Amino acid sequence: DLGAGGMGRVVAATHLGLRQPVALKVLTRTTSPDAARRLLREARLVFALTSPHVPKVLDAGQLDDGVPYIAMELLEGVDLARLAEERGAFPVQEACDYVLQACAGIGEAHALGIVHRDVKLANLFLANTPRGPLVKVLDFGCAKAERTGATSIANPTAEGAWLGTPRCMAPEQLVSSRDVDARADVWGLGVALYTLLAGRPPFDGQTLRVLYRQIQDEPPPPIARPLPSGLDAVIARCLRKNPEERFADARALAVALGPFARTHAAP
Repeated sequence: DLGAGGMGRVVAATHLGLRQPVALKVLTRTTSPDAARRLLREARLVFALTSPHVPKVLDAGQLDDGVPYIAMELLEGVDLARLAEERGAFPVQEACDYVLQACAGIGEAHALGIVHRDVKLANLFLANTPRGPLVKVLDFGCAKAERTGATSIANPTAEGAWLGTPRCMAPEQLVSSRDVDARADVWGLGVALYTLLAGRPPFDGQTLRVLYRQIQDEPPPPIARPLPSGLDAVIARCLRKNPEERFADARALAVALGPFARTHAAP
């Protein structure tokens, strides 16, 4: 058992046809038909992505009892949320390196018209690979897409509905998840970077009402450590309340973040 989410569970399994270990994402029997449609959408969306910073989809379908599933590459490592809990604040270059890698995966999604809508440290997985540690962007179950290459996929999100994690949501996503664009993911990446550098999230209200007010109305507290000149401005731009004032997408953020990461990560 590798973990659970709102839609079901992820377990380690063996793909008999491919004869290799996989991570199997399956829905619970009590899950709604809408969740089953979302799982199929997730498989199609992720299959369209070729970045090494997104796990590969190997198969999708239904189990013998009719439960939908996605079979993905099995990753070994740890998510950045757990790593941050253990370590606290990260060195500047390391934090920027990880978020820059996340930008690579999410940037390809943005180029295809896909908005993740749940960017958070728990969905950024530091995987052990032959190339060394590599950040993989997980869980496109909340993603929104008008197009994926030549494939059009409808978005079933109702007006006013919430999808995502409130602590990491942009102000406009707290109002409705349906109409957000790539700039909501930029906010999530900014929250991730702030948290890695500060050792705590920028907004940490203990009730939804307080958290909502902080995100909508209050600036994030200054990070209480020296940062390279210009990095604080990059973070501040990610966390602008008005999406028009943020970076347009993950690619634009990557360009601004590159000078602060390790040399090998910047391209």
